[in-house]
Amino acid sequence: MRIHRPTSLVFLPAASGKGLVRLSGIEGLTRSLLVGTVPLIALDRLGSKSAVSQAFTVGAVLTLLITLNLGRLEERIARRWVMTFGIVSLFTAALLFTIDRVPAFVIAIGLRSAAASTFSLVLTLYVLDYIGKAELTRVESNRMVYNGLGWLLGPSLGLWMANNVHTSAPFLLSASLSIVLLSYYWWLRLGRSEVISEPKSTAGNPIANIPRFFKQRYMRIAYLITFIRATFWVSLFVFAPIYVVEAGYDEWVAGAFLSGVAGILLAAPLVRVVADTAGTRRVITGGFGLIGMSLVMLAIVGEPQGVGMLFWTSAAIGASAIDVVGNIPFMRMVKPRERVAMATVFSTWREMSALLSPLLAVIVLGLGLPFSIFFALLGLLSFGAAAGSTKLPRRI
Repeated sequence: MRIHRPTSLVFLPAASGKGLVRLSGIEGLTRSLLVGTVPLIALDRLGSKSAVSQAFTVGAVLTLLITLNLGRLEERIARRWVMTFGIVSLFTAALLFTIDRVPAFVIAIGLRSAAASTFSLVLTLYVLDYIGKAELTRVESNRMVYNGLGWLLGPSLGLWMANNVHTSAPFLLSASLSIVLLSYYWWLRLGRSEVISEPKSTAGNPIANIPRFFKQRYMRIAYLITFIRATFWVSLFVFAPIYVVEAGYDEWVAGAFLSGVAGILLAAPLVRVVADTAGTRRVITGGFGLIGMSLVMLAIVGEPQGVGMLFWTSAAIGASAIDVVGNIPFMRMVKPRERVAMATVFSTWREMSALLSPLLAVIVLGLGLPFSIFFALLGLLSFGAAAGSTKLPRRI
């Protein structure tokens, strides 16, 4: 039986497609408001980069426990309630951040990450249900533009509010936007959007599907690509604000810097053109090469200083290019009969990256090594991902 894909989703100017990417844009703005504020507040409350890394590590473990059970959750309740759970988690995390207690802070980190994973998983399932392989690059590039708009505004606005309005102001705004996000999602469901209607497939148990996922060579490569890309972004959004402040700049500079690198996503349509011309594989390989070289140079720079921000930026350019096409290998190569089951496993890249980055930092600092070793290790991981991506088929 052939499943009809609504043209409203395949061609984004129509109402359903716009609704999907707007939903992604609102979620991006909601989370990005806190991306610069949380690490600096963590540094202030916990006192050291080592303690911050430990807090984010514990939060990542909490997130992983939640995400690994999302498949079971969707087996028991409708997908709309899984999405609702994720958005409510985002709302709860924003409120917990306002409480000046370390346990509340760690739980908030975990809930915020779990919310992002839940949203990403459910959105991926909607895409896999309705988007044809030929349209995936177009859909992802448009989604990145909407995300880029949110992330261009969010980090600098969040830090400005924390410094000029009240420490809790960005968290309260994020909580308010979570309500907007949830309302818009349900408005789409209650309207005539075919995209946000009842799903054509359900998620399986990710634990049972893990062995089958990693037995497939191309699934392993697809996971490696998203995992290492996300590890870089976690490192940037946790440690770059601290880096900027330690380099002698004001906190508003850290917010402006994060907004600037996030705004690179607005170049997503250009990346799509390059991918259509040169191939997705070359964009991924080149992006990881740029990340690796930039991080090695950041390690050579050593102690935080202004020139290091240039290498953070060049690495972000490479990562932004991968953002546009990084999910394409999985989406194009997953078997249709397994796509939802495999998506629940694939989606754990977010938690694993949120765990690896601070864990590496904890190890480096725990051994008494210079923090620049952390950048060198990330650079080596990026070169490894570049090598792995060359094993992809030429046309994916």
